[in-house]
Amino acid sequence: MNTDTDLLWSPGRRETEDSNIASFLRWLGTDRGLRFDDYAALWRWSSTDLPGFWSAVWEFYGLDAVTGYDEVLADSSMPGATWFPGARLNFAERCLARATDARPALVCVAEGGTPEEISWEELRRQVADVAAALRRMGVGPGDCVAGHLPNLPQTVVALLATAAVGAVWTACSPDFGTPSVLARLRQARPAVLVAADGYRHGGKEYDRRADVAELVDGLPTVRHLLAIDRLFPAPDEPWSRRAGVAQHSWSALPAAEGPLDFADVPFDHPLWILWSSGTTGVPKGIVQGHGGIVVELLKALGLGADLRAEDRYLFLTSTSWMVWNFLVGGLLHGSTIVLYDGSPTFPDVNGAWRVAEQTGATMVGVGAAYLAAVERSGTHPAAELDLGALRSILQTGSSLPDSTWRWVHERLAPDVWLQSICGGTDICSVLAGGSPLLPVRVGRIPGPSLGVALAAWDPSGQPLAGEQGELVVTAPLPSMPLHFVDDADGARYRASYFDTYPGVWRHGDWVTVHPDLSVVVSGRSDSTLNRMGVRMGSADLYAVVEQLPEVTDSLVVGVERPDGGYFMPLFVVTASGSALDDGLRERIAAAVRRRLSPRHVPDAIVPIAAVPRTLTGKKLEVPVKRILQGARVTDVSSAGAVTHPEMLAWFADYAGRSMPGG
Repeated sequence: MNTDTDLLWSPGRRETEDSNIASFLRWLGTDRGLRFDDYAALWRWSSTDLPGFWSAVWEFYGLDAVTGYDEVLADSSMPGATWFPGARLNFAERCLARATDARPALVCVAEGGTPEEISWEELRRQVADVAAALRRMGVGPGDCVAGHLPNLPQTVVALLATAAVGAVWTACSPDFGTPSVLARLRQARPAVLVAADGYRHGGKEYDRRADVAELVDGLPTVRHLLAIDRLFPAPDEPWSRRAGVAQHSWSALPAAEGPLDFADVPFDHPLWILWSSGTTGVPKGIVQGHGGIVVELLKALGLGADLRAEDRYLFLTSTSWMVWNFLVGGLLHGSTIVLYDGSPTFPDVNGAWRVAEQTGATMVGVGAAYLAAVERSGTHPAAELDLGALRSILQTGSSLPDSTWRWVHERLAPDVWLQSICGGTDICSVLAGGSPLLPVRVGRIPGPSLGVALAAWDPSGQPLAGEQGELVVTAPLPSMPLHFVDDADGARYRASYFDTYPGVWRHGDWVTVHPDLSVVVSGRSDSTLNRMGVRMGSADLYAVVEQLPEVTDSLVVGVERPDGGYFMPLFVVTASGSALDDGLRERIAAAVRRRLSPRHVPDAIVPIAAVPRTLTGKKLEVPVKRILQGARVTDVSSAGAVTHPEMLAWFADYAGRSMPGG
């Protein structure tokens, strides 16, 4: 009888014998004479013999038939590692290399609509047409193409066409405010802006034509606007009156005269610019390369997530979140990617699962906040919907409460493989996640990803086992940034990851790495709570507080005071009909004291109207902490980059009115 009550899922024969990683292990034995008894042994080899592991990934996925290289890792220093010099890889070419008539390349669903399929042949034709149009506009290597687009098939086409001509892609979704978009795209200096006339979300239509005109007016480098008619007829009149800008209608682009031609680019040629959240100042433009992204996403999605060609892979995301790029990476595996343009909670909280049902999705990626919201709704998706095709859920964005882990298996998809993954925009991939070879237990990420030399370190740089420390990566990864935009001397890049431990990547999360290699992420290390010398992650407190029925959301910060004191307020959003009275405050404090420790009990429990978050769902712990320490709102957050921005002014008022010493 199994007494492991935290065990949610165990590998079966399919995983141990037929998964991608099982095939990889057999290949290593046959072709390299390497044999490993378990995942831990494989991971240790992969994270220490970097040339051996990454050359194996290269050959296993057939890249040796595409291009040669001089050596795997010519320089292993961080920052500045040099991977696969001499190799030449184009991301778009690799995304289209697994084309087949057996299944579609894209399945696209608009909010309230029905799925539409796009074949691999049609995808290639559209990429060829747009690539030819970009070349006629004078776009080539060194230029930038920017998208102001929702999650449309045209967005995938525009990215692949940009990569095909060797230009650099970047995107902001139209739910970003115009100032926030300009804060990013002005740094990128795009020559072409690809924009939709609007989008649908939550049952409403949003006309963005005036916003696009404002963007064009604010981007002096833009010479061409490629307009997509999403909500309205193809435009007869230009959206922008700015002189020197030519507007083109996507639907009227002529067919390419010849076959799709891919720019021959080196391994480290810039592919795209991803953007940091912009909640702690000017957004960082993170530049990643063709080759690094190809090998990293082949490994992460193939050997980690076990994505297969026959999968239908859906990620609930906007185009501004790096998981959209992670979704497009499914094409590298020949998988069908599912694009949903709309709200996951339309027409009700189970909107995303209805899309999964409609499209026959086999792998679905979601943010933790959405899973928790469905759990709180009291619905029972497993009973209400046919999710029989679903075999795996990828969860990311923030830590998942223990109850939600269990809820997924009890009420969403009982036999599903729940993969909690930790990574980020910085590498556009996964640092720790699941493996088909590892069991899933409540609250724990099964292990570090292959090739990732992950550890927890104390402040002096000593490794910790079974104790919370800074998440560090002690060896380079191929998809680490080439550089930041407008950071010629690399100072901002070094300050972001390497100032704390020179030569070692500090990711900015608190983690505990257990002896079995399972990983627990406890929140951002720069927003860590530190009471009486005991460091605590905010996620631990949220997991307790937000289980109370009277609480719908919360935010906790720890504020170091100039006099050496420390103040830890908890801000609470109460459920409709509940008031934050002394009785509820005492119940919150008692639950925290009982479930965590007396040290975790907040100094003040304060009602608020809403918790501000990044547009990818992360609570604004660090910006709020800085405001409570006296920073101006304009210095800690980029306009349009957060939900409930009015709350930042509220926190500033609170800082002057109610903070100790305020």
